[in-house]
Amino acid sequence: MREYYCCKFQIRSNDNVILLGGRLLQKFVVDTYIKIETSRLRFYELNQTKIKADLYQGIVDCVNVGEVQPSRVGQRVVFPESFIRGPCDMRQRFLDVMALVQDDGKPDIFLTMTCNPKWPEILKDLLPGHIAQDRPDLVTRIFRAKLEDLKDQLFHKKILGFVRAYVYVIEFQKRGFSHAHFLTIMRLDDKMTNPDHYDKIVCAEIPDPAKYPEMHQLVVQHMMHGPCGHLRPSSPCMQCESKISRFRYPRQFNDKTSQAENSYPLYRRRNIGRDVNVRGNTLDNRWIVPYNPKLLMMFNCHINVEACSSITSVKYLFKYIYKGHDKQIMHIDPNKGQSIINEIKRFQDACYVSRRRQCGGFLALRFLKFNLM
Repeated sequence: MREYYCCKFQIRSNDNVILLGGRLLQKFVVDTYIKIETSRLRFYELNQTKIKADLYQGIVDCVNVGEVQPSRVGQRVVFPESFIRGPCDMRQRFLDVMALVQDDGKPDIFLTMTCNPKWPEILKDLLPGHIAQDRPDLVTRIFRAKLEDLKDQLFHKKILGFVRAYVYVIEFQKRGFSHAHFLTIMRLDDKMTNPDHYDKIVCAEIPDPAKYPEMHQLVVQHMMHGPCGHLRPSSPCMQCESKISRFRYPRQFNDKTSQAENSYPLYRRRNIGRDVNVRGNTLDNRWIVPYNPKLLMMFNCHINVEACSSITSVKYLFKYIYKGHDKQIMHIDPNKGQSIINEIKRFQDACYVSRRRQCGGFLALRFLKFNLM
């Protein structure tokens, strides 16, 4: 089924009618993804013997997952690790990367790359009257190509230094385009050990528009946070209870980079009177999202680069990138009788696949991953 729909979504020289549907295309792709995933889950549910579910149904495994009633031992529909994005798969990946930290040390750089719908590669292939949100297949393919280029720059050309180990995940969130999270562990000689090393990799200031006009334009376009706080109380990052940004913007001015008490350093943000106008508000260096100038110039998108300066951030960072999709689920077991614990059904009940309004259009999210494998 997957191979059939991959063929249907290919971009060909003659017009592919399916790709001209706009919002109907997004609905069709969402339904297609759900059909493929449901088929896979149905296979696991009906073929528990083939996936050797009995190996998971021992007393120790049941106790480890919270099952303490002996009468229910063995009454379980198992969700195997072979299903990508499943709870067992995500848990195993987290354990693997923690073993990686034990062998190679703590991560040094946390990098986030977000798709830019105004990339020239996307705009030149849009048909008249179409916007990027009308072509999720094209956007996802271009993002994948950019992602492969980023991996080449980081791991082969060593633009930030020699990477000893790394891990990354791609997210398709409900409120935006696809983006990737990278955690890299650098070689001992390339680790950032003092503020001077931080300043060579991470920048959190507005460039001089006279000396670096193109860099200045990219920073203003991609790396300015907000505005939020009293300038824009309705910003999505605002916390209703405390009425402050959950990303702690605006940051404080700093004449030089220093080590903070938490997991990230306080980057250099000098008060030199350089500001820009963003959405009708005047913003300065306190609103800059940390970035790497070389990578920003190369990829022309939001590409956040953070230095992981403390070992206390390790567990949080790896749990963050392997947290999976947002969900809330409640399960009530009857007091009498036995009930089969169906892990596959619980996953389906909590899974969220949708299209969400953004930037004047709809974004089809989480569903084109199969089209890129």
